[in-house]
Amino acid sequence: MNVSPGGVPKLPIDSTWVHSLGLEGDAHSEPEPLHGGLKAAVSLYSIESIARVVADGHAAFPGAYGENLTLEGIELGTLAPGDRLEIGDDGLVIELTEHAGPCQTIAHWFVERRIARISPKIHPEDSRWYARVISEGRVTVGDAITVVPAAQREPDELGDPERMAS
Repeated sequence: MNVSPGGVPKLPIDSTWVHSLGLEGDAHSEPEPLHGGLKAAVSLYSIESIARVVADGHAAFPGAYGENLTLEGIELGTLAPGDRLEIGDDGLVIELTEHAGPCQTIAHWFVERRIARISPKIHPEDSRWYARVISEGRVTVGDAITVVPAAQREPDELGDPERMAS
């Protein structure tokens, strides 16, 4: 898990509280509407994506692209908006809202500044995700994550996302 007072890279921490607007101790140098807010409170990326990006010759490491949570064992390309992640034992639940498109702030990590390498249109399997917080809680490095696809949830769990995020 990674936070910063603003900007990238976000630096690793061991544990923090996740509230409706994101991780405690985290901020954005370019806040809403570009980053953050209820629908983009948490940014996610994966170790598997980092490995593929590095194999293509680009620089990547946890937090380099501004993600808050660096996942392992979950292929980002298999996820969809509305899927939920239940994280740890403290009741933290987040819901994927949309892919996070790359921006020029992270271009220096890419050969010839080719940020399209993590574009959701070109490489959805290696694109970051934004998520809203459904249920606040503590997250700690090594927490187990359960993916609950939107298609497997009960109809009453698919209510108004704005109401659920409050």
